[in-house]
Amino acid sequence: MSNTRHFLTLMDFTSDELQQLLQHAIEMKKQWKAGTIYEPLKNMTLAMIFEKSSTRTRVSFEAGMNQLGGHAMFLTSRDTQLGRGEPIADSARVISSMVDVVMIRTFGHDIVEDFAAHSGVPVINALTDDYHPCQLLADMMTYKEHRGSIKGKTATYVGDGNNMCHSWMNAAKQFGFHLNIACPVGYEPNATLMEKLKDHVTLFNNITDAVKDVDLITTDVWASMGQEEEQKIREKAFKDFKVNSAAMALANKDAIFMHCLPAHREEEVSTAVLEGSQSVVWDEAENRLHAQKALLEALVIGLPS
Repeated sequence: MSNTRHFLTLMDFTSDELQQLLQHAIEMKKQWKAGTIYEPLKNMTLAMIFEKSSTRTRVSFEAGMNQLGGHAMFLTSRDTQLGRGEPIADSARVISSMVDVVMIRTFGHDIVEDFAAHSGVPVINALTDDYHPCQLLADMMTYKEHRGSIKGKTATYVGDGNNMCHSWMNAAKQFGFHLNIACPVGYEPNATLMEKLKDHVTLFNNITDAVKDVDLITTDVWASMGQEEEQKIREKAFKDFKVNSAAMALANKDAIFMHCLPAHREEEVSTAVLEGSQSVVWDEAENRLHAQKALLEALVIGLPS
């Protein structure tokens, strides 16, 4: 089990491997658009374990595995013993003995770490409370397609210091760009991670300074899944952290806008920006499919040489 490769954060691959992965994803996308059938995972099975609901994650992994010639199995905590108190280690041993790769979308990051530690097959973190690395693969792929290398550029993440923010911080180190984070006081990212990545990240408590002359602006909903009861409090705290046309105007002329979706229009982002000419959110969403196909192949078979 110790030799099994997992993808729990962006730090599980080297910078060079991540570049290789994205290049392969871009090539796979072209092949797919051209109608080429490519099935390296024929007759293989992906177990998809969902403890949090999802649109993009389920559709992209299920369609992706299908396109690679394999099969995806949708499981929720309602359908498995995981929701009835079976130890994660036991579930991991059993499930991994029957499938070729496992994808988990859950709450605590320790759940995917525990599962991976006891799994005989690769485990993919499809979102935890701390990290969302699959989204960043799609984001980095999208930037590469639209603007070329992100190395040496500056990106701004606007919003809560959440799983998206943490993965953007990891991406800054792994892809060689600088990340500005704009968030209200009290909503900062994890302090340990901030200290570890301080050379790659600058924290701001206002949006204006954070977006000045940057190459990319990204944001996320103010209240993530499980925080809905905080919505009203967060609306007050984040009211000056909306990405609107005025914020985009402060960035570089060819800056692009990203959002992991779903978006709450006129909350964290204006409709004008979301639907505007600088927005790449629809390409970004589709690229979840292509980036994850490359990831699945890399984990199960290996990175293309």
